Amino acid sequence: MNSAQVDAYLRRLGVEHPAWPTVDALRELHLRHLRTVPFENLSIHLGEEIVLEEKWLLDKVVGARRGGFCYELNGAFGALLTALGYDVVLLAGRVYGDGERLGVPYDHLALRVRTVDGGDWLADVGFGAHSHLPLAFGERGEQEDPAGVFRIVEAGPDAAGVRGGHGTVGAADLDVLRDGRAQYRLEVRPRALGDFVAGAWWHSTSPVSHFTRSLVCSRVTGDGGRITLSGRRLTTTAAGGGREERELGTDEEVLDAYRERFGIELDRAPTVRPPGSGWSSDGVERSGCGTRGVDGVERSG
Repeated sequence: MNSAQVDAYLRRLGVEHPAWPTVDALRELHLRHLRTVPFENLSIHLGEEIVLEEKWLLDKVVGARRGGFCYELNGAFGALLTALGYDVVLLAGRVYGDGERLGVPYDHLALRVRTVDGGDWLADVGFGAHSHLPLAFGERGEQEDPAGVFRIVEAGPDAAGVRGGHGTVGAADLDVLRDGRAQYRLEVRPRALGDFVAGAWWHSTSPVSHFTRSLVCSRVTGDGGRITLSGRRLTTTAAGGGREERELGTDEEVLDAYRERFGIELDRAPTVRPPGSGWSSDGVERSGCGTRGVDGVERSG
């Protein structure tokens, strides 16, 4: 990223250029990203191509003022943090689904971030409803967050009886838990953005991917709650858990909601496209990029 791109990204987030890549600056950037850049899968249903390359991600998130799913959001955020002087590593994850089954390989992309004032942090602005602030990567106790109580723990054996890292503690897979329930499993091996192309393609085209079966657009609100548009259902969830829902009756209402609530300008209301009709979430299915609960129903995650 060049300096003009960095400045444009920071303007999108509504923050000043941090003087140093500190943890305090990271916390502010993380929270502002969640409040400003929505988690959404609209490209899948608008027939827009999804390309996991830095220029494409910046054109979408900054230039077009859109959101995206985990590969796009954390991919773009990772590029910004790197440009600001943070040491950033891309990590591959697999999301826990029904029956505690793990999703497909490269199911999720998260970030391990090292700050200039010490410490490693798990940053994740692409998991739908998740922690509002970065989590201390090396901490194995409970971590309080506005979205719940989180823990990062060494993962046990998977369904094949295999432990990630081959028994080496420093290389062990990690489980990220929210309020006692496993959200996703992380490998600690560094990855490149291109490694996630197959996962993004699967989630954008597979008939069993929740991303191809319904629409979602969601972001954190200023008071710590969440607002979500799932198809035509607009849900506002308060920080304390109270929820209001209403159905939008016309395409004009839907387009107004995207513009006024999420800052997204569309020329037509998206509708669910059949899987396989191009690069194409009700939050009920339990795999891929963390759509758990982003329909406004706080199930988990």
